[in-house]
Amino acid sequence: MARPYTVHIQTAPAFRGRRLAVQLRAAAQAALAHQAAPRPGVLTIRLTDDAELRELNRTYLGHDYATDVLSFPADESEAGARYFGDLALSLPRAEAQAQAGGHPLEAELQLLVVHGVLHLLGHDHAAAGAKRKMWAAQAAILQALGAPITGPAPAPRPPSAKASSRPKNRAPRPPKSSASSRPKK
Repeated sequence: MARPYTVHIQTAPAFRGRRLAVQLRAAAQAALAHQAAPRPGVLTIRLTDDAELRELNRTYLGHDYATDVLSFPADESEAGARYFGDLALSLPRAEAQAQAGGHPLEAELQLLVVHGVLHLLGHDHAAAGAKRKMWAAQAAILQALGAPITGPAPAPRPPSAKASSRPKNRAPRPPKSSASSRPKK
C-alpha cells in the first residue's frame, strides 16, 4: 500500500490556540485522494492573517491586496515523497466569508483548502471549461467531506435596472445603429 499524504500545518502565532489542524488536513487529504495525486505526497498549509496574504500576493503575484488563499505549486521531492507545494490561508478573511455566507468557519476553511490543493495539482479557473472542471471537482470533494457548502457564495446581484451606475451628470449614450461608421476589427 502506498504511503499516505502528509500535510504540514504552520500557524501564525496569533492563531496558535485555534484547533483547526485536523479539519485542514482532512480537506487536503481528501482533495489529493480525489485527484489521485501521487503517493507519497506532502504539502504545507500556513494559517495566517490578511497582512501576510497581502504581502505574499504583492511579492509573488504583483497584486497589492489581501486574498483568502494563495497556492504556491512545487514540483520537488522531500524524503522520497513528491512535494506538491504550499497554501497560505487568511483566517480573518475566512471568518468574514463564513459569516457573510451564513455557514460555519470550518466549512469555509474546507472550501479554501480544497480550492488551493486543486491549484497545486494544476487546476485553474481562468477559462470557462477549466473552471467548470475545477468547480465540479471542488464540489465532489466537499460533498464527500460532508461540507455544508460546495463552492464559493454567489456574487452579490448587480443593482436593479432602476438604479443606474451611470453618473447622474452624464447624458445617456445613444443607441448603437446597425451600420457603424467605424471599421470592424
